[in-house]
Amino acid sequence: MSWLADRRIAVTGGAGFLGRHIVEALRRRGCCDVFVPRRADYDLTDMDDVRRLYEDHRPQVVIHLAAKVGGIGHIKERPAEFLYENLMMGMQVMEEARRRGVEKLVAVGSVCAYPKEAPVPFREDDLWCGYPEETNAPYGLAKKMLIVKAQADRQQYGFNAVCPLLANLYGPGDNFDPASSHVIPALVRRCLEAARERSSVVDAWGSGNASRDFLYVEDAAEAIVLAAERYDGAEPVNVGSGREVTIRELAAMIAGITGFTGEIRWDASRPDGQPRRRLDISRAERELRFRPRTALEDGLRRTVEWCRAVSATRRGGDGEREVISYERLR
Repeated sequence: MSWLADRRIAVTGGAGFLGRHIVEALRRRGCCDVFVPRRADYDLTDMDDVRRLYEDHRPQVVIHLAAKVGGIGHIKERPAEFLYENLMMGMQVMEEARRRGVEKLVAVGSVCAYPKEAPVPFREDDLWCGYPEETNAPYGLAKKMLIVKAQADRQQYGFNAVCPLLANLYGPGDNFDPASSHVIPALVRRCLEAARERSSVVDAWGSGNASRDFLYVEDAAEAIVLAAERYDGAEPVNVGSGREVTIRELAAMIAGITGFTGEIRWDASRPDGQPRRRLDISRAERELRFRPRTALEDGLRRTVEWCRAVSATRRGGDGEREVISYERLR
């Protein structure tokens, strides 16, 4: 049994893409008192709501992953919102946890915090060697401040806050909205639509030469729970696959899995974002005893399968709009 099993645990963002898997991973460990605050009830940018959350549920452990997220285009359109909302949520959730004597807080960060030209693979010590890539900077800097806050609170108050830094996530249940999705769901949706409609072209942003480290969502959830269980250090911990894949290579994989046989047309007038990303995950291997289990090709197949099933249901003649859960497809 995990020591978490008899704790009251709050998971901010626990109803989201990653959060649902974290809640499930906690329940597999015997955690019965897991609370997921909903935005309709608690606005985490409002300190009064944050205080009320702690008063109502008295968590002993907090996993903070609530965030305003989106792809490059979405952040570029709304940089002020991404900075303000993510910064305020993080600072206020962490400060109230510290004031109320929460035993442990896991503040989930992002690879977007790394400098644009950080040496590859990204090592945790390189976080402070430069400014984040410009299109991601409002989000990345807000996430970077979680580390500053955690380390400052540890130094001054002895507060146990830890910061795993996640690679780019993907998997079933991801956001497939064309206005705000990240690269994998965007390419999956476009390739499925093109294959279904027998289109000869799929348009993609950028040159295709940028690279990313992609982590399957279930693996990410396991790593975060392992950080809650096993890690009490001041330094952030990279959580990724340790594998670097170019967007061009990724698009070819997705095209093959979806059955799209046409041309991927790259629009170099659109931003690539950070030129390269690959995380050094040796600290996670050592401190969390974490290794990702899901190969990219396998994770992409599961993601395509999920998206295809959802699309088929939504196209049903009876007008059914149910979103099929991944568990029902396994």
